[in-house]
Amino acid sequence: MNFDQLIDRRASHSVKWDMMEKIYGIPADTGLAMWVADMEFRPPACVQQAVEKMAAHGVYGYFGDDTACLDAIRWWMRTRHGWEVDAAAIFSTHGLVNGFGICLDAFTAPGDGIVLMTPVYHAFAKVIKAAGRNVVECPLKTVTGHHEMDFAAWDRQMTGRERLLVLCSPHNPGGRVWTADELQGVAAFCQRHDLLLISDEVHHDLVFPGQAHVPMPVAAPQIIDRLIMMTATTKTFNIAGAHIGNVIIPDAALRARFANRMMALGISPNAFGMHMATAAYCAEGAAWVDALMAYLDENRRVFDAGVNAIPGLASMPLQATYLAWVDFSGTGMDRAEFTGRVEKTAGIATNHGYTFGAGGETFLRFNIGAPRAQIIEAVHRLQQAFGDLQ
Repeated sequence: MNFDQLIDRRASHSVKWDMMEKIYGIPADTGLAMWVADMEFRPPACVQQAVEKMAAHGVYGYFGDDTACLDAIRWWMRTRHGWEVDAAAIFSTHGLVNGFGICLDAFTAPGDGIVLMTPVYHAFAKVIKAAGRNVVECPLKTVTGHHEMDFAAWDRQMTGRERLLVLCSPHNPGGRVWTADELQGVAAFCQRHDLLLISDEVHHDLVFPGQAHVPMPVAAPQIIDRLIMMTATTKTFNIAGAHIGNVIIPDAALRARFANRMMALGISPNAFGMHMATAAYCAEGAAWVDALMAYLDENRRVFDAGVNAIPGLASMPLQATYLAWVDFSGTGMDRAEFTGRVEKTAGIATNHGYTFGAGGETFLRFNIGAPRAQIIEAVHRLQQAFGDLQ
């Protein structure tokens, strides 16, 4: 587990590195790619061995018999999260954005309101709008430097035309691990307004020491009749290119509707993704994740210390994920100026905060899932780019 190893991903068809110049104007040979949410690390050896075994066999036919994969998913959720999952409740999709799109198709109609707690993962709004549904933004409050829910304000926003709420747990981009009480609040909100709930828990394994993630069905079992869970190996083990995700639906009626839409859309598993996911969810994979989080914890410390030393910048304390959420409002600069300094002066590509919805306008999101040398270099560049504020 050598997380310090520098791996050159340029010219490997990496969207993060090979599209950076086209999108940001930052050359890959001099820039730092800190935008797309994949890491710069190889997955655990058990995953690599599964791919090598497939390659050695040399026949790449249709995947069948998902028993081993379902068993691995159930083992992982039970041992790592204290959550007992029924094998019949698990669907494999081509990643969770795909799974989210199928949910919109199965459970909502054009014109329905889809509630997002903003700022939140930007793909949600894109998919909602493309599906002809309406984004309903419920802004999070920022209290003592972190995001909190504001149910009283959100209650006043509801019109009765909302059909579904999306929870990002742990939260992306704010890095919050929601408490059991907050999750109970979400459940009660959904019951009050008769909303289905999608709980996107793709970052649930990437929780820092001292924090404890609680899966929604464990926190609020009373809402399993309206709950769709989304989890995956992809963020945890850095295998996003496998395009594999778990949509887990405890309720039989909702499950039947989802299965029907998958059938209508011709969705079937990606063999590489299934083999990689099966291999990842094991004791070796668990040890790798524990080592990863210890490494990322120090990355977090180095990044936050360096960024917070720059007057006007504030990195929101991360409880989970490898995605730092930095507020530039204290500089007094408009978005064009602080973004320009990061991209043109520092040569760092980040995700722009406004794309995450209301509340993200003064932020940029930095991916710290990289060798520590890259994090140190990023901090150095930012301190130089904002050196006049020192």
